[in-house]
Amino acid sequence: MADRALLPPLPDAFSDAFSDRLTTARSYATWLLAHGVQRRLLTRAAARGDLIARLSVDPQVVADPFATYEQLRARGPLSDNGLVHGTVDHAVCNEVLRSDAFNTGGGHAELPVPLRRLLHRLLDPAALGPIDPPSMLVVDPPVHTHYRKQVARAFTARKVGRLADRVEVVAERLLDELAGTDEFDLVERYASLLPVAVIADLLGVSEADHGLLLELGNRAAVTLDPALTWRQYRSADTALRDMHRWFADHVASLRREPGDDLISQLATDTGPDALDEVALHQVGLLVLGAGFETTVNLIGNAVALLDAHPDQLAWLLADDERWPGAVEEVLRHQSPVQVTLRAANTDVEVAGHTLRSGSGVLLFLGGANRDPAVFTDPAAFDVARPNAGEHLAFSAGVHFCLGASLARLETAVALRVLYRRHPQLRLAGAPARRRTRVLRGFEQLPVTTRAHSSVG
Repeated sequence: MADRALLPPLPDAFSDAFSDRLTTARSYATWLLAHGVQRRLLTRAAARGDLIARLSVDPQVVADPFATYEQLRARGPLSDNGLVHGTVDHAVCNEVLRSDAFNTGGGHAELPVPLRRLLHRLLDPAALGPIDPPSMLVVDPPVHTHYRKQVARAFTARKVGRLADRVEVVAERLLDELAGTDEFDLVERYASLLPVAVIADLLGVSEADHGLLLELGNRAAVTLDPALTWRQYRSADTALRDMHRWFADHVASLRREPGDDLISQLATDTGPDALDEVALHQVGLLVLGAGFETTVNLIGNAVALLDAHPDQLAWLLADDERWPGAVEEVLRHQSPVQVTLRAANTDVEVAGHTLRSGSGVLLFLGGANRDPAVFTDPAAFDVARPNAGEHLAFSAGVHFCLGASLARLETAVALRVLYRRHPQLRLAGAPARRRTRVLRGFEQLPVTTRAHSSVG
């Protein structure tokens, strides 16, 4: 047998190429389990007219899902297409979200349990996404309780309340930078920059990194969607790897020179509740991404809706105290998160259906928030709607969005400052929606500050 010590080492180029091929093979296997198989099944089901499948993979339905939500509602409170259950019923969504009989399925509740377990063993820690354990989105108590306790310190009512002045300062600065510019992309120049500046402050991120995080976050957010193509997944996988590398450097920097931000506190914690490196990455990156994704979409959705309802805008401009209620109606009418997923812990009865243990349920929050059993004339946008706050846009139960109060605050302040400075602001061209199933918002939203320029 040859003496291994006498064998020449592999050339670096060969070793790197082999490592790259191995990484690609692992990514492809992950995609195949998490997306490829269900993409084929859902595409076939959608071609047969299945509503749940169409809501997942039909581009036209994804762009405007509301008519399909109503078709699904007409079939009863809970539907089953043989692959997964689905509901747009407010009561059913609320029940499932709050029930101990359901879990997150580790973020992949649409898969059979054996495939789910295989996928979780296959996941690469260097490329974990927002719906991969141990992300807070997809772990359950007691692990979720532990992570949430660690993060909640940054989102207390007192701390969020103190941020109001900071949000207003950022909003004013961004609009100052647009002085003399009559037309601009609201998403690029305002709606995205404001929340990323605020959440970056909370996490100790320098301003120089804001642009990079927005770019990588937008590319990685697509992993929330089901049934991605291999090309879509590959692009997101690359972005996730870049984000994890950036975050590792960020944590190392904060450990050398810690501040009073959340990540410094988590990274330097040496007590019994300290997070390991994988959990620290998943918790930190989720808080960072969720900290701007929802608000970006919420601001953009609000501006588009108010452009279409100038009478309601005029009503809001008459009293600054009305903006928080308007935010609730935007959350209800155009929910930034349209769907979430749960799995049954055990055999359980829901709306007259027996769900077997492990069965997945798609909760179409965007449809539940237009349930006529809860909201009068639910398709209408009404900023004075008295019960708009009964929406499920921020989920419910143990997974209720930790940053909900911050997103509400940021959006109300952002809109108030924007329209105080530019009460004549209107759309200046055709907006472009994001082509994502889970997140509903705009990729581009051209606006003008000149009066009487709306394109209708």
